[in-house]
Amino acid sequence: MLALKNPAGSLAKSWELEILLLVSSTHFRSHFRSPCKEKDTAKEINCCRAEMLLHNTELVKKLAGDWRELPASQKQVYEEARKADWRTYEEQLAAYKAQLTPAQAAALKEERRKRLAKRRSFRKKRELTVLGKPKRPRSGFNIFVSENFQKSVGVSPAAKLKQLFETWQNLPSSEKQPYLQLAEDDKVRYENEIKSWEAKMAELGRQDLIRSKEQQPKKKTAETVQEADRAKAPLRGKKAILKLKKSEE
Repeated sequence: MLALKNPAGSLAKSWELEILLLVSSTHFRSHFRSPCKEKDTAKEINCCRAEMLLHNTELVKKLAGDWRELPASQKQVYEEARKADWRTYEEQLAAYKAQLTPAQAAALKEERRKRLAKRRSFRKKRELTVLGKPKRPRSGFNIFVSENFQKSVGVSPAAKLKQLFETWQNLPSSEKQPYLQLAEDDKVRYENEIKSWEAKMAELGRQDLIRSKEQQPKKKTAETVQEADRAKAPLRGKKAILKLKKSEE
C-alpha cells in the first residue's frame, strides 16, 4: 500500500499548513531527537514525554507568531510548497483508490467511519469535562474494587480485577450491603449534581446536553436498586476485565 498523508484536521487552516512545513524541515527536526528512549522506567519515560510535549507546544506557538510577522513575499515560498505537496497527495490518493478492490474500498470506508466516530466521541467527552458534567454514580462492585484493588492478589491489573470479581461474586449479601448502600448514596449525589448541571446548561442554551424525560431515571425502591446492582455487577466486572486486558496489549 502507498503511504498517504492525511489532509484532515490540522491541515484545515493555511497558516497551520505553513507551520507544519516548517516543523517537517530537517533543521527543525534536529532539535527534537527524543531523549526518552534513554530512560529506564515507565515513570521516567512518561515524565520525559510530558516535558517534550510542553516544549513542542511552546515552540509551535513561537513559530505561529513568527509566521504572522513574515512578509508576504517570504510566505509565498511556503504557499507554493504547500500547493505542490497537496497536488502530490491527490495523485497518490487517486492511484491508491484505483488499485483497491470493492471489498477493500468498503473496508477503508468503514475504517474511516469508525475513526471519525471515535474522534467525535473524544471531543464530546472533552467538552463535557470542560463544562463540568458530574461523574456518573459508581456501582457497589466499583466501590468494592476501589477499596480493595491495591491489596488484591495478581501479577497484573487484569488478574487483580478478575480475582476481585470472583471475590465479589462469592461475597455474602450481608458483606455486600455496605457497598450497595454507598452506591445508592452515590446515585443520590449524582442526581442532585446532574439536575443542577442541566439547569446551568439550559441557561447557556445547551439543551442538546440535557437528558430527555425518557432518559431520566424513575424512582426505585431500595430493594429494586440492590437487585439491579447485583444483576449488573457480573457484566460490569467482565467489561472492566476486558478493558484492562486491551490496555495491556
